[in-house]
Amino acid sequence: MYCFTSMVAILALFQCNPEVRAQAKPRILISTDIGGTDPDDFQSMIHLLMYADRFQIEGLVSSPFGNGRKKDILDIIDLYEKDLGKLKKHSYGFPAPDALRKICKQGAILEAPYKGYTTATEGSDWIISCAKKKNDQPLWVLLWGGIEDLAQALHDAPEIKENIRVYWIGGPNKKWSINPYAYIAEHHPNLWMIEANATYRGWFMDPESPKNITSKAFYGNYIQGRGAMGKDFINYYKGDIKMGDTPSLAYLMKGNPDNPTGESWGGSFTPIDRSSRTIFERNTTTADTVATYSVVEWWFKGPKLAIPADSACFTLDVSGQSWPGYYLGDGQYGVRYSPKQVEVGAYMTHSSISELDGQKGKYVSVAPWPGKPSPDDYILGRNWYGDRTEPELFLGTQQGAKTVSKHREEYLMDWAKRWEWLK
Repeated sequence: MYCFTSMVAILALFQCNPEVRAQAKPRILISTDIGGTDPDDFQSMIHLLMYADRFQIEGLVSSPFGNGRKKDILDIIDLYEKDLGKLKKHSYGFPAPDALRKICKQGAILEAPYKGYTTATEGSDWIISCAKKKNDQPLWVLLWGGIEDLAQALHDAPEIKENIRVYWIGGPNKKWSINPYAYIAEHHPNLWMIEANATYRGWFMDPESPKNITSKAFYGNYIQGRGAMGKDFINYYKGDIKMGDTPSLAYLMKGNPDNPTGESWGGSFTPIDRSSRTIFERNTTTADTVATYSVVEWWFKGPKLAIPADSACFTLDVSGQSWPGYYLGDGQYGVRYSPKQVEVGAYMTHSSISELDGQKGKYVSVAPWPGKPSPDDYILGRNWYGDRTEPELFLGTQQGAKTVSKHREEYLMDWAKRWEWLK
């Protein structure tokens, strides 16, 4: 009887004491390129705030690329504030809008140079501050865009990696953040990291979805006419569901986050002990094969210039996009790239330095990642996880994507219930 009474008392304390309840929620910090090159982060931010009662949100950091800024996060919080009254009728624990505004921080705006870091930002300092809080729970750093602020935080306070767990939506973001990724993989290989380069695509790839929840149908069936956030949702992809960053949050919503190899709404992953990397000291051809999502480096010889190492002095153009190349010192120049898909790619360099101008070549990228072992690979620790490689878990060329898409009806219909709250 005594044990039973004690258990009832503990449960009552948990239900009535907001501080106890808050501690049971996963601690999360979001780094997002909302407002940047891809509008899907607006969709993911709306989804996050509609589930904000289930998390202890400690940071919302605007990460780099394009025109995205902290204001874009604040704009969505303004919409959330309009809908908050209806949300609170259905669930305890939604955070106050002003509390969310206080934890919005501006992170890096420009990409990191070849060394992978530059100077501290408001965002990187906030990551450090949150990670150093005394707490029995880890801080989950969910990366929806560039990885610059995390790399800067790890450079400035490497001890924080003992207190954080990272789920990064890589793929295209890895392509843009290739230098800070290389820095982290080389200098912080013992980071607890889920690197989702393709798995996340199962969130919006729906070849077998019921007709009512296809990416195009979901808005009209469940979002349209529901609250300020629902009214705004049509502005992103005309309401078509993408939300490619949401699997990082969903990973903490359904499943055991301590076990990345298990089942979860955010996917299932496999431990990896290396990250594919290939260095070419020449131009490449279609005879040169690299793994999709790998780090590919081209090194070129040129004049010994009296400029600082890490100076950007040429560009590499691939598929209509450009990446800066850097002076490495002693007449050596280098540029990194990461192919985001299976492809035959072509590149060309441009520079006012004649030896670096007009260098061109091709390459072939293939799945799965990591690819065949290379002496250039980054050697990783015991807690780095990547996309599953089993052929039966591919959706098209996207490895591991079925580990998310298999749960599509369940997680979308759960979200549909919350949209009902806003009618």
